[in-house]
Amino acid sequence: MDMKHFFSSKLVITGLVAVVLAGGAYTMFWPKTLPPGERYVTEAVQEGALVESVSANGTLNPVILVNVGTQVSGVVKKLYADFNDKVKEGQVLLELDQSLTKAALAQSEASAASAAASLELARANMKRTSSLFKKEYVTSQDVDTAKQALKAAEAQLALSMAQVQRDRVNLAYTVIRSPVSGVVVSREVDVGQTVAASFQTPTLFKIAQSLTNMQIDSSFAEADIGSIRVGQEADFTVDAYPGREFTGKVRQLRLNPTTQQNVVTYNVVIDVNNDEGILLPGMTAYVSVVTARLKHVLKVPNAALRFRPAADTLIEKALEDETAGSAESKSGTTAPEASLTGMRGKVYLLGKKGLRPVRLQIGASDNETTEVLSGAIKAGDPVVVDVGGAGSTSKRSPSLRIR
Repeated sequence: MDMKHFFSSKLVITGLVAVVLAGGAYTMFWPKTLPPGERYVTEAVQEGALVESVSANGTLNPVILVNVGTQVSGVVKKLYADFNDKVKEGQVLLELDQSLTKAALAQSEASAASAAASLELARANMKRTSSLFKKEYVTSQDVDTAKQALKAAEAQLALSMAQVQRDRVNLAYTVIRSPVSGVVVSREVDVGQTVAASFQTPTLFKIAQSLTNMQIDSSFAEADIGSIRVGQEADFTVDAYPGREFTGKVRQLRLNPTTQQNVVTYNVVIDVNNDEGILLPGMTAYVSVVTARLKHVLKVPNAALRFRPAADTLIEKALEDETAGSAESKSGTTAPEASLTGMRGKVYLLGKKGLRPVRLQIGASDNETTEVLSGAIKAGDPVVVDVGGAGSTSKRSPSLRIR
């Protein structure tokens, strides 16, 4: 075989291989030859109830937590309460060593006795000087000097008595009593430990007034805080009891924001009933606050609102009237938090030749479905949620956030 025939045969074989590869590529990457009903995954528009909520993490705390401290310094001598003990108001919790305070009281009492003796002498001198002045044995200046000495002695006695009173109070402060009835949550000191109350009162005990009624201090993002109101229901779970859901109610939205790395959050306080006593201080709570509870609303899957077809997909002409065929089937009442104007959204229905876009006004969402306020759509309509067939050709927009 000469070289000319060899190269001719090689070109023919190369051409045949190219045709085969092109045919395979066409078969693999051209799913639009499938009928529209087989090319796309659809879900039916539903009508029913919808519950919208916002979520955050928080910490369980007693409603009233009292920090018991001391106003005097000293060494812990005796402990009368420990962790988890139930205490009553006025009950002795701790005693500090009283040696220094007793010595200070004895010193101030001695100073008071000395001041009392000086006062007696000043009174006697005043009486004697007054008698001599009547007989003209002393001058008026001597009388004034005696009066001044008497007043100074009276002031010194008052000062000494105040010091005595102060040291008696300090001695009483060495016995630490519970200011409230409750449960000892934390004991911060041990016997023999020195506590100093010079600039800041040290904490000796933490007492929860009640563990039956507790609260969750949660941090909600500023994007969610606008839909939270006092009195709304809240559901939460804790790691200690997986699979069990607890309930609470929003009591307060605190106005003081917290900013960390340019993220602003607000503390939402949620009241919790703990009659069983199984919820403990410090537990992490995963909270969901119900912001809207709707009945008999038209709703579409969130996947349909996120779906975006490929650029070369055949799109039928969109309906110009965006409010036609509004969801009249919604007979339930709308919660005050639900917007009457809503946000804009778009879904795609299967048309005869391709996809037909439908523009909607949407409202509340439960993270799986979204309320339809108005739009040319009705219950049972199949909306496209994904691309089926031999691979996805859709372009998805970022995750949809409804309020």
